[in-house]
Amino acid sequence: MGECRRKLRIVLIGGGSYSWTPKFVTDIVLEPGLAGSTIVLQDINPDANNELAQYCRLVVEKADADIKIETETDLRVAAKDADFVLLTISTGGLDAMAHDIEIPAKYGIMQSVGDTVGPGGVFRALRNIPVVVDIAKTVESVAPTAWFLNYTNPMTTLTRAINLTTSLPTLGLCHELFGVMDRLAKILGVDKEDMVPVVGGVNHLIWILELTANGRDLLAELKQYWAANKDRIMNFDPQQVAQDPFGDRMAVKLSLLDIYDVLPAAGDRHVAEFFPHFLAERANYGADYGVGLTTIPQRRENLAKAQQRIRHLIANPEEIPIEQSNEAASHIIAEIAAGREAIHIVNIPNRGQMDCLPREAIVETMGVVGPNGARGIAVGHIPAPVAAILNRHVANQEMTVEAAFTGNRKLAFQAMLNDPLLQGLTTNEAWKMFDELMEAHKNLLPQF
Repeated sequence: MGECRRKLRIVLIGGGSYSWTPKFVTDIVLEPGLAGSTIVLQDINPDANNELAQYCRLVVEKADADIKIETETDLRVAAKDADFVLLTISTGGLDAMAHDIEIPAKYGIMQSVGDTVGPGGVFRALRNIPVVVDIAKTVESVAPTAWFLNYTNPMTTLTRAINLTTSLPTLGLCHELFGVMDRLAKILGVDKEDMVPVVGGVNHLIWILELTANGRDLLAELKQYWAANKDRIMNFDPQQVAQDPFGDRMAVKLSLLDIYDVLPAAGDRHVAEFFPHFLAERANYGADYGVGLTTIPQRRENLAKAQQRIRHLIANPEEIPIEQSNEAASHIIAEIAAGREAIHIVNIPNRGQMDCLPREAIVETMGVVGPNGARGIAVGHIPAPVAAILNRHVANQEMTVEAAFTGNRKLAFQAMLNDPLLQGLTTNEAWKMFDELMEAHKNLLPQF
């Protein structure tokens, strides 16, 4: 990536994350242009933070890298003079997310993830936005030129809130496109490096509008593949789906490609939440399309496994893997630090890259990222039905952000009620569910 012009201070807010921190630190360690940098793990949980720091120092040692690892619980101290800040937090953690999933389920609203749209997405945003804005303002006060790289969900509403309240150069980053492209390369028998996508939408509902490789129209080939293999692909074992709900079986995306002639480019469990028919009772709450409902017990089990893995590797450092992930953050940091531009998939304000959506709303497209900022790449024509779907969700997200800022209870209800997942409820049922969610989260929603 070229040599960095100066030694960087890179701060991981949520440094005690057993899933994100090992990936980010290993990626940074493997970027030769970032040699000499300091990584600061900041977390309100000092025990997790210190344990991850111990692991990260072993990564540095094994890779023989010139990287310093520090820990800090005080955000203001950690972010002082930072060059880059990465955010991976969840206000209320899994205890709060349990309410997002389990209360709507009582009303027949099933969510396969519950972190972007639907009641779960709305309430996750309402409790996260004030916290994230406070973090971003603190960073701005002690590091006014720092780049803010957001990995926290709901990606769209949080990135919008940061842009509205600070002048920090901010990117929302998500890896869903990479997983889909990997699968498509294998299905179509092409080299992933040869694939050229035109992509546009909002986070977790981005659409591949065109996909070519060496003159081949890959979307047309994919439609042929679906037509020839639909019965086989749709032959799901419900028990296997329930046991592995995090798997992406592609049926949701491919069925939508057949309908709209463009392909959603996120995991099916995310995409399904934008379309109520996939999670309806008649579709066995997603199982008919290979979508499992990711429960809180499963998430707790995965967290415990991640903790056990890190502890095992600390005790057995010779087993620590030193390999690059598919996250873009380390590449972006190295490119900006070296004064270079490169194209990445980014969530940034809409300044013409998607003319079917409101200006300044956060959209996810390819963009040119460099030391002078980020500019989105225009995607061209969006099919009218897809534009209509996207506009509805953008409107909901804008309402959610405003409600989080103002504590406007009715506006928050309107944003939730307008979500397609609620179409089977009466207004009275929706109010009852909303009030129950508000009561469950009241300690995390002081603005209301």
